[in-house]
Amino acid sequence: MKKMLVLIGVLLVLVAVLAACGGNATEAPVVEQPTEAPVVATEAPVVELTGDPIRGGLLYDEWFKVLGVDTPEGDQALWATQTTNTRSGGTTWRCKECHGWDYLGKDGAYGSGSHATGFVGVMQVAGIDPNEILAMLKGSTNPDHDFSAYMDDQALTDIALFLSENMLDSAAFITDKAAVGGDAANGEAIYGENCTECHGPEGLVFNFADESGPEYYGTIATDNPWEFVHKARFGQPGVADMPALVDLGLADQDYIDLLTFAQTLPTSSPVAEGGRLYDNWIAATGAADMIENQPLWATQTTNERTGNDTWRCKECHGWDYKGVDGRYGSGSHMTGFPGILASKDKPAEELLAALKGENHDFSSYMNDDQLNALVAFMQQVEDMAPYINDDKTVNGDPENGKTLFEGTCQMCHGEDGKALDFDDGDGVEFVGTVAADNPWEVLNKLQNGQPGAVMAAGRNMDWTLQDLLDILSYIQTLPIE
Repeated sequence: MKKMLVLIGVLLVLVAVLAACGGNATEAPVVEQPTEAPVVATEAPVVELTGDPIRGGLLYDEWFKVLGVDTPEGDQALWATQTTNTRSGGTTWRCKECHGWDYLGKDGAYGSGSHATGFVGVMQVAGIDPNEILAMLKGSTNPDHDFSAYMDDQALTDIALFLSENMLDSAAFITDKAAVGGDAANGEAIYGENCTECHGPEGLVFNFADESGPEYYGTIATDNPWEFVHKARFGQPGVADMPALVDLGLADQDYIDLLTFAQTLPTSSPVAEGGRLYDNWIAATGAADMIENQPLWATQTTNERTGNDTWRCKECHGWDYKGVDGRYGSGSHMTGFPGILASKDKPAEELLAALKGENHDFSSYMNDDQLNALVAFMQQVEDMAPYINDDKTVNGDPENGKTLFEGTCQMCHGEDGKALDFDDGDGVEFVGTVAADNPWEVLNKLQNGQPGAVMAAGRNMDWTLQDLLDILSYIQTLPIE
């Protein structure tokens, strides 16, 4: 009996413990077997392209010049799909030739005229992922548009960044080639701060074409404002010293203002053009070589040159403009013909008539604008005797000349003047060589530029005649061989 009571007590204690723990016994927990984590589909991370969109703008203009490589042989593959643009060779590989300076292709300025191709513009890709544009440049949309064999990845990346981020829609501020909504006064200030040093106060320092159709700063702004804006923003391929105004942080309105001012600048420079024609009108106009001698050449026997030389004004009338009474009064260049210096005060009509006279008729070779430019030059020539001595020394300051030379001329001629060799034979003829031998010739070229070449015309810079004499005196210190 006693044992039974003890057993009942133990059972009651167990019941109480169970009640305190929840009242019911629970089953042992089931341990689930681990499973593999679910596979979540993810997109490949977008690669952020890095590069130079300003360089991309230059490459869009003329990529082979920027890269310093030869143009590919033949036409670009897509060129055969159009027949309206008859250009060939290197031009067909320029992005701008298909898609336009306004980036609108067939829907813009290149929708008609000799540049028309029917190709679409690139403005439609503005703002999209540069990676997508890069793929297009590698042929993703058309294998004939694959440029990866001609440009490396960085060059193509730079173009992609330019197209995605840096095109300027000019439709809102250029109408019928005229700038709309610009402030010419602000444009003049921008020009003065960034452009005058190279292009001169009136934009006439460089002729980018030739005397068959001169092309100055103002000419481009007037005839092709979209090209003007593009080059103002990104610079000129192959010209390292030209600033890219995009890099200076100009606002879009500033380009409109600059274009507005540029369209007020002159598009001709008769005296400088006449000086280049006097030097070598055949080279200046891109004319064909002259097979026969100039008719008057047969009236002299002392100068034995033939062909083109006999048609050059300077060959008869001299670099000092005195003909038989000057430097060409003796030596191998002597002809016995008079100079033009004595004619400078004659009326323009009389000088023009002389250029159309019997056996001296140039009207079949030069148009009226060119002949009038020659007349303008003839009326501006000066006697060089006060500036250049008989012993060929120059009355100038070579120290000032050195400063001016380094700022402008050195870019092409090199620090020692030996970057360009003008001799077409086995010898050498550097700028120092010419200055030592014929300073009158160099002064003419310093004033007016080199026929058929993009050379600064000093008379259109913010320089005086004395500045040009200073440059000439410095050039005479440079190596001659």
